[in-house]
Amino acid sequence: MMRPEFLVAATTGETRQVGPAVWRIVAPNPSPLTGPGTNTYVIGREQPVVIDPGPDDAVHLERILAAAGGRVAQIICTHSHPDHSPGAAPLHQRTQAPVFGRPAPVVDHQDETYAPDVIVDDGYRITADSTTVRVLHTPGHASNHICLLLENERMLFTGDHLMQGSTVVILPPDGSMRDYLVSLERLCAMPIETIAPGHGALIPDAHAEMRRVIAHRMQREAKVVAALARRRSATLDDLLPEVYDDVPASLHEWARYSLLAHVIKLVDDGRVRQSGDTYLWLDA
Repeated sequence: MMRPEFLVAATTGETRQVGPAVWRIVAPNPSPLTGPGTNTYVIGREQPVVIDPGPDDAVHLERILAAAGGRVAQIICTHSHPDHSPGAAPLHQRTQAPVFGRPAPVVDHQDETYAPDVIVDDGYRITADSTTVRVLHTPGHASNHICLLLENERMLFTGDHLMQGSTVVILPPDGSMRDYLVSLERLCAMPIETIAPGHGALIPDAHAEMRRVIAHRMQREAKVVAALARRRSATLDDLLPEVYDDVPASLHEWARYSLLAHVIKLVDDGRVRQSGDTYLWLDA
């Protein structure tokens, strides 16, 4: 069972131990989408592994190095979005530690400085002191997204696949709602106890949280289905205020991406047909 002192809230700029050999450093990039900031994690003391160096910020870099004891053996990026990977290049320059990850897709919303030295596939294992970190390819939020399982602690570092206090944005065409749900179902079958998210505090009951998120996504899809079935045809702009009526309007610009991901899934399911910018409901 996770010790209570590890389950504290994430605070912008704070370094805190969150596992027997795991430290969390919260980057100074708070926002409605990132919560208190991007979580960078350091695993181990002898051969420290850094997960998601976050933004290219000099103060944050120094905090990472301090938490790692001044040396880093490996750097791992869960994906190449601009709040997670830009710190990898300067950290590599300071430490010469290789950067592990999957290649960036050629789409918008990418960190142009991201260039992994080692390309990892599903099942790849990285040594961190006396334990191993197992790479799990989890497309959905992004096609090159990976989660990282610290096997002896059964702790899953989820990047942007899961975050505490909110759901993540799915960004088509690279992001896929279908892939996201498939990835979540796969994780539900794995020996995971604790989620260490890319934003927010640790989540102690991993499988319950995954099931909650799956149910939430399916409830959102049901709202899309109900709106389209009643309207018979609609654009994304027609659907957005109705389907996301429980989300502040200030976030609708981002919610629109996830709405598009839901609609694309319904098109692929054969329940909806696209005609230009309009989506047509098909009778079952």
